[in-house]
Amino acid sequence: MTGIIIQARLGSTRLPGKVLKKIGSKTLLGILIERAKKSKSADKIIVATTENPGDEKIADEARSFGADCFRGSENDVLDRYYQAAKKFGADIVVRITGDCPLMDPKVIDQVIGFYEKNEGDFDYVSNVHPPTFPDGMDVEVFSFKALEQSWKDAKLVSEREHVTQYMAKNPAIFRIGNVAYKQDVSAMRLTVDTAEDFELTKNIFENFSGIDFTLEDILELKKRKPEIFEINSRFERNEGLKKSIEEDKTI
Repeated sequence: MTGIIIQARLGSTRLPGKVLKKIGSKTLLGILIERAKKSKSADKIIVATTENPGDEKIADEARSFGADCFRGSENDVLDRYYQAAKKFGADIVVRITGDCPLMDPKVIDQVIGFYEKNEGDFDYVSNVHPPTFPDGMDVEVFSFKALEQSWKDAKLVSEREHVTQYMAKNPAIFRIGNVAYKQDVSAMRLTVDTAEDFELTKNIFENFSGIDFTLEDILELKKRKPEIFEINSRFERNEGLKKSIEEDKTI
């Protein structure tokens, strides 16, 4: 079974409660679930949130959009993923973060398809090593076996907080593959981590009818209206991971 696991919680430091912010009548999490459900390659959508009482709202929202839900550790996200995958029987795990409501299901299927086509050659496939897709289109696909080995062996805080960090930094242990976009647009920011990100995301949705638009549609919009994409251009990619690595310690 191929399961998309979306990690989400309300405890964001830079934009608290971001995944339950609304565009129109739907939350960012709800929009992401609806877009992810359009994947033709995934069998199940699972939202992995924390056991904190406040994240009951995340669980309720996930279920209201037809996703399954798992609740686990807030800081040990690797354990949260492992336990979620184990509970729902996911042989192939697809990792997406809850702050990516613009995620294109075609990108999801592209990365899953590459993994399945080359399953005997890779344990972990992503489109971020190196990144060529915009930030916010990050998709990682890996076997349950690779997840379990990471869960057993990862010791650093950054390796537990960032689910695939242990896999990505150990190519001698895991066979790693990457999917590249036809051009390098990795400097483009389509994730939601700041108020400026949210404003851009809202502007993008307002330029389309419904939610069934693609990455190519967004890139075309940028050609026509480049000014709306300037609002969040000063932010760096993966600031949270960089901070986590700087503060690393063994646990």
